[in-house]
Amino acid sequence: MFKPRDVPGVTCLIGRILLKPRIRLISLPTPLEYAKNFSNDLGVELFIKRDDVMEHALGGNKVRKLEFILGDALAKGANAVITRGAYHSNHARLTAAAAAKLGLEAYLVLYPPGGSEFQGNFMLDVLFGANIVEVSSPDVADEVMERLAQDLRVRGRRPYVIPGGGASPIGVYGYALAFWEIATQLYEKGKKPDYIVHATGTGATQAGLVLGRKLLGLEEVRVIGISVGKGSAPLREHIARLATESAKTLGLDLQVDPEEVVVYDDYIFGAYGNITREVAETISYAARREGLVLDPVYTAKAFYGLRDLVERGVIEKGSTVVFIHTGGTPIIFQYSNIIEDLLGKKQ
Repeated sequence: MFKPRDVPGVTCLIGRILLKPRIRLISLPTPLEYAKNFSNDLGVELFIKRDDVMEHALGGNKVRKLEFILGDALAKGANAVITRGAYHSNHARLTAAAAAKLGLEAYLVLYPPGGSEFQGNFMLDVLFGANIVEVSSPDVADEVMERLAQDLRVRGRRPYVIPGGGASPIGVYGYALAFWEIATQLYEKGKKPDYIVHATGTGATQAGLVLGRKLLGLEEVRVIGISVGKGSAPLREHIARLATESAKTLGLDLQVDPEEVVVYDDYIFGAYGNITREVAETISYAARREGLVLDPVYTAKAFYGLRDLVERGVIEKGSTVVFIHTGGTPIIFQYSNIIEDLLGKKQ
């Protein structure tokens, strides 16, 4: 029987990562729930990894990354953090909340899609006391962050710049550990994962899962990213590079090839943040069948992709599948008008 703790790579992976600076924001492990109704509908054994129910600021996948990123920031003496994201950014919300908790100044460079109406994640950003800098597009965000960092240094502050989505080699640690966590939880249920499916955007979640799988020698487990905005080819390159760079920071001579990274870009529905009837209907389906709340930007697109991959036979019937719920609950309120228009008030 498969035992994650007996895999030789566990000591290497866990030990090296746990030596890194880290602040604890959440209790682990998060729940792994068997979704009986989804499983019956799809003909697979489907488990939901509930990273949406963390205690930190409504949770989400970015928290696992921020534990290490902010641990590094504090170790380097930072007293301010700067990051970027769309108006509906989960990463921005969780960074602002963590900064408030740790006594750090937070600066958020925000841009479309979404809007600055006082609702959803943007409302929470304001409530958490973040300093918000609005720009017209993501194309200028990195330049604005660097100028802001320079201005803060001139004023005697010690800023730490966090890439969008926490997509840094240090941020990758969170989901390298999460891979082991998922495998262990399934083993305790007498199962072994065949597929792990999740939304992929800035790439650090998938980079961590790919790195964890490789270090634990469990490469038969297929990690599938459902892109929510970018083409699969550049995403695979980016994810492979992130995983390789993360391994180097752990002192490991390990190379991740883009061919090892599986990303589907069939479920973007036009563009990042674009919400269609298929997306809205997926939200409704998940709510009615399992009482599960998906968001329209990330998890609904990813879950639509999972269902379609099963229907197409890419994911075989009878497989053991883990869907990572990466959070994003506040976004559903930020786009409630669009969802209402697509579905109607009464279904």
